[in-house]
Amino acid sequence: MPRRPRAILLGGKIPFSIFNGCTSMIRTQLSVNLNKVALVRNSREGNWPDPVFFGRIALEAGAAGLTVHPRPDERHIRRTDLAPLKALVDAYPGREFNIEGNPFENLMPILKEIRPHQATFVPDAADQKTSDHGFEFNNPEVREKLAAVVAEAQSYGCRVSLFMDPEPEFTRWAKETGADRIELYTEGYAAAYGTALEDDILQPYVDSALLCDELALGVNAGHDLSLDNLEKLLTACGNIQEVSIGHALTVEALQFGFAETIRRYNELLDRVAAKPRVFPQK
Repeated sequence: MPRRPRAILLGGKIPFSIFNGCTSMIRTQLSVNLNKVALVRNSREGNWPDPVFFGRIALEAGAAGLTVHPRPDERHIRRTDLAPLKALVDAYPGREFNIEGNPFENLMPILKEIRPHQATFVPDAADQKTSDHGFEFNNPEVREKLAAVVAEAQSYGCRVSLFMDPEPEFTRWAKETGADRIELYTEGYAAAYGTALEDDILQPYVDSALLCDELALGVNAGHDLSLDNLEKLLTACGNIQEVSIGHALTVEALQFGFAETIRRYNELLDRVAAKPRVFPQK
């Protein structure tokens, strides 16, 4: 069997990737995370800003889907938000509703009731401020437990994605769970973007994504992605199917407006999809 070529970043500036003979870029889909909209709503009594109202704006502006992460303390998204959001997304054929959460905390009953298009499993503690690490895929006990909840979620009609640190060796273990995709935790890349460490930090993301291709495992990405740092990541990896973006998108919307920000993301995604892939000589 020929050795799998390693994707490389040439010159420290322009990312190139090898993707098993595929010569065109994947057109990445944008899922808009509404948690920050709900967080503002919850700072006052009442239901404004209404996540459903802003979810509709996002879909009308071209978002491929909506993402929420209902935590047990309901600090932002509430359980009562979920059914109306699912109904909203269902009114837009081809769009998807993605629910994130810990399958060993409060998530599985939600999936059984709501039946989102995608379930993204994250190993967050109940009181955790935000997701900050992926699953310990090198632990056989963790993989065994994940396999059970992956199968359960799939029985509800959900595509399942598992939150993963950019550790290429974790990819094969993630595949063993039966999951459909992994979601690369991108905070490390986002923090290094624009620094001398940028390309070194990016490399394991590229390697992880390439291995997913070999394994027929889908690739999502999320955490601290923005209009500034997204293009380089997508160009380097080449096969990221979906990004879920909320915090940065909400901040950018304060400057550009909610709908205009989503249009800018879609312009970026179209621009990346139009790029040719470059295959370095082996």
